[in-house]
Amino acid sequence: MLDVLKAINFADQEPTLSHRFGVFFLAGGLLPNPIDLRFQKVSGISTDVQLETINEGGENLHAHRMPKKMNYNNLVLERGYVSSNKGRGRLFSPLNVEFNATFSLFKFNPSNVLVTLFNEEGVPMGGWMFLKAYPVKWSVSDLDAQSNTVAIDTLELAYTRFQILRI
Repeated sequence: MLDVLKAINFADQEPTLSHRFGVFFLAGGLLPNPIDLRFQKVSGISTDVQLETINEGGENLHAHRMPKKMNYNNLVLERGYVSSNKGRGRLFSPLNVEFNATFSLFKFNPSNVLVTLFNEEGVPMGGWMFLKAYPVKWSVSDLDAQSNTVAIDTLELAYTRFQILRI
C-alpha cells in the first residue's frame, strides 16, 4: 500500500535529466529521417502569449490586458559538423540537402519535428512536436587554427506552433 501512495505522490519523483533526447524530422509528417537525429544541444523550446492593453475610458486605476496571439521562439539545434559526402563511410544527410535548398535556391519544404526526452532506459518521457518547421538560419562555429575543438553546425528552424507531449 505504501508503494502505491509513493508512486502517486509526484513530489517523490526524481526530475528528468535533460541529456537524453532525440530529434526526429518527419518527412511528409509521418516518416522519420533515420540519419539526422543526433544533436548535442536543443534550445528555443518556449512560447509566450502576446498581450494587448485596452484602456477603459475614464478609468485610470487599471487597464485590461487581453491575450492577442502566441509568440514562438525559433528551434535551435546544434551538432558536430556533418559532411554530405557519401564516400569513406560517411552518411548522406537529408537535412543538409534541405538546408542547402533553402539557402541556395530559396526553396522551402516545411516538415514536422519531434523532440523527445528519454529516461535512463531509453523510454520516452515526453516531448514537443513542432509543426510546419522550416530553416531560417544556418551557421558554423568559428574556425580557429589555435583551437582543437569540434566544428559545430547550428541549425535554426521557425515553425507555426508546437504541441507539448507528456507520457
